[in-house]
Amino acid sequence: MSTEPSAAEEAEPEAPGAEPGSGGPGTDAGTPPDEGDTGADGAGAGGTDGADTDADGTGSDEASPAGADADATDSEGADADADKADAAGGGDGAAQLSEAEAELAAQRELRERIERRKAEKDGPVLAGTALSGKAADLLAAVRAVESGEKPVKGVFSDPEPTPRRVAPEPVRQPRPVPSGAPASMTSESVEAVRAVLVRGGAPEALAPQAAATLGEGADGQLREDPWLLLRVAGVRPEQADGFARALLGQEAAPDDERRGRAVTVWLLEQAALAGHTALEAAALQAALAQRSVPDPDAAVQSALAEGDALVFQDALDEPGAPPAPRRPEDTAGGEGDTGDGAEESRPVRVLIGLERYALAEESLADGLARLMNSLPKEDGAAAAWEPAATGSAAELVRAVAGHGLVLHTGGEASRAECVALVAAAAALGLRVCVAAHHPDGRRRFAGALTGALAGAREAAAATDPPGSGERDDASVVTVAGLLSGEEGPGRDRDGLLLTDLLVVLDAPQLDVESAAMLAESLPDGARLVLSGDPGVLWSAGPGRVFADLLAARVCPQIASRTPDPGPVGELVSGIGIGELNQVEAPGKEVVIIPVRDAGEAVHRTVQLVADSVPRAIGVPAEQTQVITPGHGGAAGTRVLNAALKERLNPGPGRFGGFDPDDRIVYTAAPGRSVPGRVVGADAAGLHLECAGAPVVVPKERVEQTVRHGWALTAHQCVGVRWPAAVVVLPGDAAQALSRPWVYTAFGRAAQHLSVVHGVDQALPRAVAEVAAKSRTTRLPALLRAQVPAPTAA
Repeated sequence: MSTEPSAAEEAEPEAPGAEPGSGGPGTDAGTPPDEGDTGADGAGAGGTDGADTDADGTGSDEASPAGADADATDSEGADADADKADAAGGGDGAAQLSEAEAELAAQRELRERIERRKAEKDGPVLAGTALSGKAADLLAAVRAVESGEKPVKGVFSDPEPTPRRVAPEPVRQPRPVPSGAPASMTSESVEAVRAVLVRGGAPEALAPQAAATLGEGADGQLREDPWLLLRVAGVRPEQADGFARALLGQEAAPDDERRGRAVTVWLLEQAALAGHTALEAAALQAALAQRSVPDPDAAVQSALAEGDALVFQDALDEPGAPPAPRRPEDTAGGEGDTGDGAEESRPVRVLIGLERYALAEESLADGLARLMNSLPKEDGAAAAWEPAATGSAAELVRAVAGHGLVLHTGGEASRAECVALVAAAAALGLRVCVAAHHPDGRRRFAGALTGALAGAREAAAATDPPGSGERDDASVVTVAGLLSGEEGPGRDRDGLLLTDLLVVLDAPQLDVESAAMLAESLPDGARLVLSGDPGVLWSAGPGRVFADLLAARVCPQIASRTPDPGPVGELVSGIGIGELNQVEAPGKEVVIIPVRDAGEAVHRTVQLVADSVPRAIGVPAEQTQVITPGHGGAAGTRVLNAALKERLNPGPGRFGGFDPDDRIVYTAAPGRSVPGRVVGADAAGLHLECAGAPVVVPKERVEQTVRHGWALTAHQCVGVRWPAAVVVLPGDAAQALSRPWVYTAFGRAAQHLSVVHGVDQALPRAVAEVAAKSRTTRLPALLRAQVPAPTAA
């Protein structure tokens, strides 16, 4: 059997420069583009079946940017990244923006805001012209006094408090499902690109994607620089080389500057899929050498000169780190010369990254520092929180009362502390918003919060004087919905969220771009709480924001002491510290089923879901989730889904392989997989019900975004819990296991966990020894440079 290490799940791509096949066993906490990382680790579980394109938008066939090559004729890798582009790229000309397009627009607005702010900092400030509000009034009063006039009344007195008004709920427009290339791309542009692709022997299907990626004049750009085809998601260097040879003939050489520059950018993009926001210069140059670039250093310098990549020097505190290289302008007494020899020899690491993620990390660091510094100090507000600082949430409430940024760690049970915090803030009249990673997390938190707010209202009615006014309730949304504007409290005219406290659940799932947009969207004086379980798999996108913030220690960190209940909670808590313990399960809360091979694993899984768990535990099949390390192989999600469909909902699959009442998982964008069921199909597309909401997927998008969902990967399950879970560990999935993977998979069960166990001692070894792979990021260094030392301490 071969558990396929497809990009959706099995193993995180290593950083460019790693030896093919190295990197040790296991799927680590780094996750693929739809749920985490893309690509198959060379040490993944068994062999691969090439690039694996799945409905969740995954399918890189690269072991790493520098890893072993796959079949150049295999088009599935290109299809996989094409799926990602489709998921993020535009609708079918509908007037309303899709959620993915709204996120792209929000990202563009964020970058424009950053550029405007930098330009304002660099530009001259005329006396008094940059002032506004109270500062401008004070300046006007001073000038009035100097001229002998009477100052405006009220300038030196406190304004009358204005009553709080509940922000009106923004109008929600129906969301069209993205169906292809952006509507702005004309058919003439696509046809022109198609002609160039055909001439170079590239697949015609890449034309819409290439036209959208390269923009205006894409056909001419490709003729002038054929290696720009690497900018199209899914295209590999060897395919771009063949395309260049067809167009340029003998001029297409390995030492072509255009090739070196394009491969450099491609490697950085592959590293981003693996979770890195930048790469060390030495690792990038080693990867370029493995890609037959004769002069890696020249290739990097060319990419830097053209603005395709950026270089950074981040100070290191580790002893023995290499000293900072001296620049020619420093030795010549240039602008960068401080004259301090100690500063010149300070150890640094040289990083190369894409501008997109560099701006996001810098914006995130700026935004978090602003929140930490903008909360008023010594204003007496903390005293108002003190009556609510009771029980297990007391420490969290006190921390939030006095700080603009607070980190909160803990398992599922720790969410009760966030519920108490939100109820206390709402009782104080603050505008509160709670954002979860997944609709299921939103549903569970909203249910717990309803009772808490009702109790708070009853207590307030008994203690508050008549006519004190109504208290604001909290809005509970998803992170994606909040960023796209589909959910949430709305925004003011400056684009800032109308909230005083934002609590983000499932914080480990925040990638650097989403986190930057959240931080930039909060007004001065607002509070931000990032809450999550640091033991679960990391975000789908680049960065590891929550882990970086924990490591940087720039703000209060509140660790919950509330354990997850029951035998399942005890088992998962032990896994979190590297111990796989036997637990007492008198009610069969945890059951281990040993198997000898993949065939037996599939048979026992179907038996458990369809018969044993409903009969012995009382959990029906539709509330039981199967979780396995990979999509491919003899016991991957495809085989398990086929077997479970045959038993639970047999049918001919007349709707593109689906029948009514099939369990599915729908991935509108990489990293966001929502379970649901098939309702029907018509000319408009496949009709689904996902998280209680109707979704229509156009028929041309079904293959890329929808798959059967009786069996999922652990990455697809992050943020969701079911009453019962069956975790399948076939024999040759041993190398796909890691502590974060096991922790995440086992933790999806709320009441009952069955483990179909065929990996022998590989399971306890993975829990004890295989931790999360590191990701190269710049956020900790950026934060330490902005946050004062006493706060960091």
